[in-house]
Amino acid sequence: MNKLALKGNIVYAKDRDKLEIHEDSYMFVEDGKLVAISKTLDKSYKDYDLIDHSGKLIIPGFVDLHLHAPQYPNRGLGLDKELIPWLDTYTFPEESKYGDMEYSKKVFIRLINELWRLGTTRAVVFASVHKESAELLLDMFMESGLGAYVGKVNMDRNTAPEITEDTRKSIEETEEILKKYRDKSSLVKPIITPRFAPTCTEELMGALGDLALEYDAAVQSHLNENKDEVIWVEELFPESKNYASVYDQYNLFGQTKTVMAHCIYNTDEEIELMAKNGVYAAHCPYSNYNLSSGIMPVRKFLDKGVAVGLASDISGGNSLSMMSIIGGTVQASKMKWLDTDKELKPLSFSEAFYLATKGGGSFFGKVGSFEEGYEFDALVIDDGDLADIKDLTIEERIQKVIYIGDDRNIVERYVRGEKIEKPF
Repeated sequence: MNKLALKGNIVYAKDRDKLEIHEDSYMFVEDGKLVAISKTLDKSYKDYDLIDHSGKLIIPGFVDLHLHAPQYPNRGLGLDKELIPWLDTYTFPEESKYGDMEYSKKVFIRLINELWRLGTTRAVVFASVHKESAELLLDMFMESGLGAYVGKVNMDRNTAPEITEDTRKSIEETEEILKKYRDKSSLVKPIITPRFAPTCTEELMGALGDLALEYDAAVQSHLNENKDEVIWVEELFPESKNYASVYDQYNLFGQTKTVMAHCIYNTDEEIELMAKNGVYAAHCPYSNYNLSSGIMPVRKFLDKGVAVGLASDISGGNSLSMMSIIGGTVQASKMKWLDTDKELKPLSFSEAFYLATKGGGSFFGKVGSFEEGYEFDALVIDDGDLADIKDLTIEERIQKVIYIGDDRNIVERYVRGEKIEKPF
């Protein structure tokens, strides 16, 4: 039985409206889950292994709710383009390379190591259309000790010829992955991944929805990212009420656990359907800026009861750092506030921190907080180089870490109570 006691300045967001702070306190972890937080170390915890991080900050691990593993080599490229030209010029040619397992492994080693370095302990990940490459990525995440959903992409139309799938083969390979990996790990799971409605025929989406129900598999895709994309969906699916209803009619919209990335141009009706079906929204501020997509009205989603998490969306997004993305989320909400005549109140620091931890973490279950019974995913942070000029409160210290700190301030990483060293 694994029993840990960690001492430090404990910070987490149980709710969006404020940070919970336990200064100079102990947290007790048993079998990977948090048992209690206490100001004292009493005799009832005498058989726990004590790790003393006095003076340091202990926060939940970060959760990246949407990223594209095969786009990792493209970070920083083509970000002067809009979405569709960027996909055609940069993304699809890069994703065609992942039939090569040596190349796949080279990229995935770098990606997983960087996620670890930056303190991302859980991620929801697109692979490419290539079955063997997707399986390699699943295996490598299992080896790493990090948590993930990994999906083989499905697309059988309106994309580059070299990555346009045969519909039947796409369905069969997806089911083979589900059978092989659904019970292989409790930390790393397969996820059904129609790239987005324009690249999937009705036959493919219908079959994927059937598989989601049959295997109780999670689903990920894109929704309302770009104005031209929204028009394109209207042209391809003229009988559908809206973009969200396209997924919904094929059982790909909350019939099982579902996350949709971007959600910039959702109608009120689509937002209400997300809330009703329990569909998550992955907010990708940097990608939305870079590809001229727009600014997601996050406040509107939160007010209507939609679960929201934060995401890097590399390589549309230029950074994997959730610290940076937390700051970018607050900035984006301020610009949206200005743009809407003060209708949507900007997000607070605690709200953005919540979205990067418990908000996205809840997609994985009891993850992203230090409440009793939650899985212990944590980062130990040494902010001595940031907080050494004047006295700061614990809340001020964590703000400094998020806005001006980086991975060099992270000294330890835990997933389910296990300390995770550099994976590869």
